[in-house]
Amino acid sequence: MSTWDDEQYLKFADERTRPARELLARVPVSDAQRVVDLGCGPGNSTALLCERWPSARVIGVDSSPAMLQRARADLPQLDWRQGDVASFVADAPLDVLFGNAVLQWLPDHRQLVPRLFGQLRQGGVLALQMPHNFAEPSHRCMRELPGPWQARTAGIRSVSPVESAAFYYDLLAPEAAYVDVWQTRYEHVLANAEAIVEWVKGTGLRPYLDVLEARERAEFLSAYTRALDAAYPERSDGKRLFSFPRLFIVAVRA
Repeated sequence: MSTWDDEQYLKFADERTRPARELLARVPVSDAQRVVDLGCGPGNSTALLCERWPSARVIGVDSSPAMLQRARADLPQLDWRQGDVASFVADAPLDVLFGNAVLQWLPDHRQLVPRLFGQLRQGGVLALQMPHNFAEPSHRCMRELPGPWQARTAGIRSVSPVESAAFYYDLLAPEAAYVDVWQTRYEHVLANAEAIVEWVKGTGLRPYLDVLEARERAEFLSAYTRALDAAYPERSDGKRLFSFPRLFIVAVRA
């Protein structure tokens, strides 16, 4: 897979950071000393954690060197670490383990989520947010777009690892003092279908574009844009509503 593109990702920085703000607002920790931002990306969510707990030791972990380079440039005072999110192990119990829009890339949540939860101290908080958009037109069109590329794109993310709200509640509740699970559907106002394509090029569309040659990639993007143009029709002002559901989880360790 190609490297992550921090510039592409941050084209919609305000919209991408909003769920992190709303997740953080529900974290019931007043004084944190050890905080980890798992899958920190370019550091936009990590900056929120520093604002919330200015005296805490905040660590940002991501697998992408490009994303971490941007994070270090913007917030050089923090501890940035390159590592595999799926196998992350804290060197001491944590007050907050924060994961904004990262676990949707990883399989086997039945094993992964409890393992992360177990790295908290008593009273520590696991706070997760995941896109829940596998069935949305933006993602269905990626998987189902007809064309000569289908043989190569057929196996890409054919199953979503993100489960139901009830799944995560049942997984965490036996070891938790408190579990808060909710879903939000954002209606992002974007200029046109091309803007929606630019959004998903920074995240979900990347694996599809990675397997295509340059000319075929251009043909794929053209066909995909037409599909989104039909799936997200113009509103009364000529703009589009990019409907984007997300799942939120806040669990306090007993």
